[in-house]
Amino acid sequence: MYIKSSYPPLPPLPEAEWPDFTIQVEERTGRKRTYKEMVNQVGLGATALGAKVSDGGLGLSADGGDIIGLLGDNSLDYIDIVLSLLRVTTPFALISTYSTRFELVHALKLTKATRLFVDTKLLKNVLAAIEDPDVHLTADKIYILSGPPVKGRQSFGQMIEAVRRKKIPLEPVRPASKDTLAYLVMSSGTSGLPKAVMITHGNVICSIYQTIVVGQVAEPFSSVKAARKKIQPVTICPLPMFHSYGLHVYILRATLAPVTYVILEKWNTPQYLKAVVKYRATHLTLVPSLVHALVTHPDIKKTDLSSVIAVGSGAAYLPQELAARMGGLLEKDSEVSQGYGLSEGTISALTRPFDGMLGMGPPPPNTTGILIPGLEGRIVRDDGTDAEPDEVGELWLRGCNVAHGYWNNPEANEKTFGDGWLRTGDQFHADEKGYFFFADRGKDTLKVSGSQVSPKEIEDVLFSHPEKLISDVSVAGVSGGRTADEKVPRAWIVLSSAGKKKGQSATIKALEEWHHESLSRYKWLRGGIEVVKEIPKTPTGKTMRRVLQEKYEQQRAKKVKAKL
Repeated sequence: MYIKSSYPPLPPLPEAEWPDFTIQVEERTGRKRTYKEMVNQVGLGATALGAKVSDGGLGLSADGGDIIGLLGDNSLDYIDIVLSLLRVTTPFALISTYSTRFELVHALKLTKATRLFVDTKLLKNVLAAIEDPDVHLTADKIYILSGPPVKGRQSFGQMIEAVRRKKIPLEPVRPASKDTLAYLVMSSGTSGLPKAVMITHGNVICSIYQTIVVGQVAEPFSSVKAARKKIQPVTICPLPMFHSYGLHVYILRATLAPVTYVILEKWNTPQYLKAVVKYRATHLTLVPSLVHALVTHPDIKKTDLSSVIAVGSGAAYLPQELAARMGGLLEKDSEVSQGYGLSEGTISALTRPFDGMLGMGPPPPNTTGILIPGLEGRIVRDDGTDAEPDEVGELWLRGCNVAHGYWNNPEANEKTFGDGWLRTGDQFHADEKGYFFFADRGKDTLKVSGSQVSPKEIEDVLFSHPEKLISDVSVAGVSGGRTADEKVPRAWIVLSSAGKKKGQSATIKALEEWHHESLSRYKWLRGGIEVVKEIPKTPTGKTMRRVLQEKYEQQRAKKVKAKL
């Protein structure tokens, strides 16, 4: 089934004169700045990074083969360095602050970062990671991004101050083509260890166009249109900026309309609720697991949410009942919207339209949305043929926002980006009007707290235990997440001779400690570890995860019933 976006074609980017207003507030430090102050700071930052070494800069450039690793929590410094690097067209790699040493080593090896800017609190982890012989980043190429100064190590802030003090001429904006690499963002794709998605300047501009068109078409149908004209929009920013969603919503799209962004270092539910009240937030940007965290928090009913006029959820499917619970906490005319996207699509692919938009009438209550402007989609059967309307298949996407592929990974590119289409790995069905309905996550990849989790990555970590405690393993998602849709990882293991000698309990304990050390918390086996005699497989050797999952769910249902 082939579908083309119902939105009109993408228009030229409009010119606009901007008023000066408070664009950002850093909650941790209380720092505030205006739009003009931000623009000035980015000019200084671009000069500190891109000016010749002889002129007092670092001399960074794409032509010099530079890729700049960024490892930091949300901050004004993070915003500045992203925009500064884009201005001098020097690509950067976004690395998760939750990374363990194992994951840091993989990210640095994969991206081949030539320099790294890191928050002070994370410096120790980085210095440990570069001891790995396969990581070719040296200590003298590591700088402080945000946080207290470190003796003998230059910080981004100090570099900017030197430009200001020495009055170094500002580095001009460097040209970029649509194929110029802008950044690398880590993604599990549909399987295996995390991959680095290549996003170009053309992808970024395309995604901005798409946002403009959606906004222009939606405005006349929005119930909060009048409210928007009377207030200065304010949004709280807890989503990590190293993730596609946070990067675009808080940085790359931040100048599409005058909005004040209140920067939180990371998610903390009580802190978030207090910030909503303190700053009279009007727009909330969330993922389903965070919506769940809010609606189930004991303080939510005594929190004043009267200022909130719109809630947007992305990165994963938002169950209808969870959206209804969120909406029930807001004022009558407030909106709760959702969309679907992935890093390989720059950020977005589907958006839920308002009633009456595009002549489509009211959207079905359980739809994820329709294709965003400039995007084509297909629902494809396992044999590669197009599915019929309402038949479930894999979602394929094609458009100017689709990434150019994975960095230095031709095998994965062939599987995921074949024939000009992005094969998302996610299961959908679509009706004849072009509405898409989420059916299931990719066959392997899980979404936990809005982030991708690869079962194979967890399996590889369990296999790599130095005592070689298992001979086989399968990891899959089971019930236990914070939403009905969210699954948590569970491992089924077959003991090796070493594992049998150690004993089941001791082996499980050892593997729990090992994967906690090796993987970020959201990848932990919250579904548990179970010892089995063998992993069920097809005659061709493919693991039958579904058999393990169904058996677990049946046992879990019996336990729940027994308690009742």
